[in-house]
Amino acid sequence: MRSMTGYAFCEITLDNVNASVEIKSYNNRFLDISIHLPSWLSLLEPEIRKYLASRFVRGKIDVYIRVKREDETFSVSVNKSTAMSYSQAIRALADSLGINEKPGLSMILGLEGVLETNIERDVDKYRAVINKTLAEAADLLEAERLREGGHTRDDILSHIGILEDSLKTVSSRLPEAEAAIKENLRSRFAELLGDKIDENRILAETAVLLMKQSVSEEVSRLSSHLSEFRQEIDRNPSAGKKLDFLSQEINREINTIGSKISILDISRAVVEMKNALENIREQLRNVE
Repeated sequence: MRSMTGYAFCEITLDNVNASVEIKSYNNRFLDISIHLPSWLSLLEPEIRKYLASRFVRGKIDVYIRVKREDETFSVSVNKSTAMSYSQAIRALADSLGINEKPGLSMILGLEGVLETNIERDVDKYRAVINKTLAEAADLLEAERLREGGHTRDDILSHIGILEDSLKTVSSRLPEAEAAIKENLRSRFAELLGDKIDENRILAETAVLLMKQSVSEEVSRLSSHLSEFRQEIDRNPSAGKKLDFLSQEINREINTIGSKISILDISRAVVEMKNALENIREQLRNVE
């Protein structure tokens, strides 16, 4: 079982290229990946997104990628026509205002478009180190999500145990519940008819009432859902969606049992099951 929350950071230098990858992961119903990297590396985004989608199933994942090359070829040039246009415009403004002042070089150099920089970058030279750093960061994140998921798994299984114990209580009290239904029906007939009780009618009415209030099928289905819940946890590391569905089914059976039978011990067991299930559903919000 894996959690959806986690954090990872990795930094690698390879062939004079330094890359760092920071990944933050949060709860989310679906997989939502946000990638933040230098604009000139934007063509790498689709393959980065595809790789992360192959590693993670659910969660809001924010990825921050930073790169630096120690031997980058860096050049600076001056756009003379732009500088000249700025100078002429400033002089014209000074003349119109009656100010005898010439624009200084430092001022013109600070204006947009006068100095032009050029950095020669080969994206393929960055791809290898970025992919390596991303893979290691993803490994760290997965380990973190598995570690936290292990704690969540233990907590969920403890509440599954409570559900199973409570279900045993319900099952053991079913004969008592059926006997109570029969006795209640017999008492009502006795109040209405006195000694003129038609035993065959009592049996027929009891059969109808037991059919309406029987929870044998609900108990059987609930037991099956709990067994499948445990199996899904063991066989599927990203079981969140399936477990969400099973929780809904479990909740439906518990509610039906509670609505049909009012024996005190069964009512208490139903309350315990509802509390345990609520804790499970709360934990499942963070399961991938």
